[in-house]
Amino acid sequence: MVRRKSHLTLLVTFIFLSYLANTSQLVFAKEKDNVKDACKVTRYQNLCKRSLAPFSNSAGRSPSKWARAGVSVTIGEVEHVQTYLANLKRHGHLRGRNKVALLDCVETFADALDELHRSLNVLRRLSRNTFGTQMGDLNSWISAALTNQDTCLDGFQGENGRKIKLLRNKVVQVYYITSNALALVNKLATTGLGSISDP
Repeated sequence: MVRRKSHLTLLVTFIFLSYLANTSQLVFAKEKDNVKDACKVTRYQNLCKRSLAPFSNSAGRSPSKWARAGVSVTIGEVEHVQTYLANLKRHGHLRGRNKVALLDCVETFADALDELHRSLNVLRRLSRNTFGTQMGDLNSWISAALTNQDTCLDGFQGENGRKIKLLRNKVVQVYYITSNALALVNKLATTGLGSISDP
């Protein structure tokens, strides 16, 4: 009798643990589906899924939350490149045309960061009354951030030094992430007012 009870207890425990494992797998799969679904509208989908995966649970299926997440991640990446540019300016020993191009990059990235911060502030205060205007502003500012990043790249055309290659790779990565953020904002614009269910 005692042996049967212990077998029964083990069986119930096993079933319960299996249930928990399956439930957590389902939740994880659902979260993966969220980010995969959100990133469908972006040009660089694998990069989108990698960079936005941490937001999968909190953003769910909300286009406004995904747009906000996209711009937030972009700001972090731009700040990372800004730090790299500042270090390169101080210790990179660049000369001539490359030095001028680097100074231009520092300036264009500062402008891009301003435009992205402005965009994030708008995404935090979406309003049904001014939604159309807000979407127009967001499109303009994030597009301008892309242009600034592209301008930075233009200054180093034809240059192939190790430092320049690394800089170019970092800027291209940020360009792709910014492009994805713009796609997520445009998705919000086409989804319309009904998608605003959060502050």
